[in-house]
Amino acid sequence: MTFTLADWMIYTMWAIFGLMIIDFLIAFFQSFWKGSFDPTFVLGYLKDVLYIVLPLEIVLSLIPTDPTRWTLVIFYFVGGIAAILKYLLDIKRKFQ
Repeated sequence: MTFTLADWMIYTMWAIFGLMIIDFLIAFFQSFWKGSFDPTFVLGYLKDVLYIVLPLEIVLSLIPTDPTRWTLVIFYFVGGIAAILKYLLDIKRKFQ
């Protein structure tokens, strides 16, 4: 585990996907054990990939065109932290 900027970008994306999977598994098992299993809840996670992960990937691809080299990097981390907080709060709400 290293601590370069590129590594932190990868760790941010891993955290987003990891929390997304944890949130998915919690929702899956809760709905399965309650007997209210509906396979359409998966579509919400696909929408999250489209609305959260894809824009972050687009920001990553635009970083070489940024003349300051820091504006889009900061924007990427702000968006990544917001996504991480979203999933942490969603997981917390599932247990309340």
